[in-house]
Amino acid sequence: MADQGLIHGPLGSGTLHLCVDMQRVFGPGHPWAMPWLERVTPTIERLCERHADRTVFTRFIPATRPGEGRGTWARYYRRWADITLERLDSEAVRVIPALERFSPPARVLDKHVYSPWTEGQLDAMLSSSNIDTLVITGGETDVCVLASALGGIDRGYRVILVGDALCSFVDETHDALMELYLTRFSEQLEVTTAEELLENWR
Repeated sequence: MADQGLIHGPLGSGTLHLCVDMQRVFGPGHPWAMPWLERVTPTIERLCERHADRTVFTRFIPATRPGEGRGTWARYYRRWADITLERLDSEAVRVIPALERFSPPARVLDKHVYSPWTEGQLDAMLSSSNIDTLVITGGETDVCVLASALGGIDRGYRVILVGDALCSFVDETHDALMELYLTRFSEQLEVTTAEELLENWR
């Protein structure tokens, strides 16, 4: 299904680029490696080069040890014991080098669940700003990007997904979510390309 583009017009000065979980733990050599991460990195770099001062990198921070966490998160970290902080390389949670170089001025926001909204830091960061539009890139299309987009929609932000700057583990669920974004949220979410975005965010 094709991107529908920026149907609500160019982007204004209240635009923020939210780059979701482009971390080393999701790169080659790790159990959670996203096959598309390296493919979309150059596209995200282009956005950061233009708007580093309007970029926030989120980082998913796992539990410290296996079995730690509230409710089903404890079971999750028994299943993914090798992803806990006491077993991971200390560098694994960092943003990938190609993007980390943009911070500062880009900011980094840590979270311990899928959504960057749940723990309140993103709301606090944006509460006194003029931000009214969120441009979302990163991964995964069907997990943390989904949580980020829905949280933005719930708060009334204009939400724009950059289709060629999203990545996931599985093609089928990526494609299913892209269809969902394009068909179920047409008034509150736009899907565009990096090229169109850069032409309309100057």
